[in-house]
Amino acid sequence: MSYYRHILVGLDLSPESILVVNHVQELFQDRDVRISLLHVQEPLSFAYGGDIPMDLSDVQTQMEQQARARLDEFCEQLGLTSADRHVMIGQPAQEMHKFAKENGVDLTVVGSHGRHGLALVFGSTANGVLHGASCDVLAVRIPKPD
Repeated sequence: MSYYRHILVGLDLSPESILVVNHVQELFQDRDVRISLLHVQEPLSFAYGGDIPMDLSDVQTQMEQQARARLDEFCEQLGLTSADRHVMIGQPAQEMHKFAKENGVDLTVVGSHGRHGLALVFGSTANGVLHGASCDVLAVRIPKPD
């Protein structure tokens, strides 16, 4: 039996996401735990600030479908079903907190690039998850490319 019963794995779907999935697999593959994979996309309207005078909903839908397909690959690796993968629209740290509270998550796993200074203040989802979490957080260090 594992101390943790429901693990939320937040993935940005970058090439380094496989490192996070590999850590989760290694730590929990022989444990009786529920694992949920989550990818949060910021709305395209946030990214472009309304500066583009066009409907981006089709593009957003296409991005969501691509995210689900990528998460399905990770589900297969971890022996999960498509019911265990989730794509949400919003601010990543806030949506992860919301999902964790609503679904009884007791451990959240995220990748961390180990940024410092201004890069940490302005760009760290892992930092946002850590400081607002209602459960334990495991940050998997993503090594810098050589």
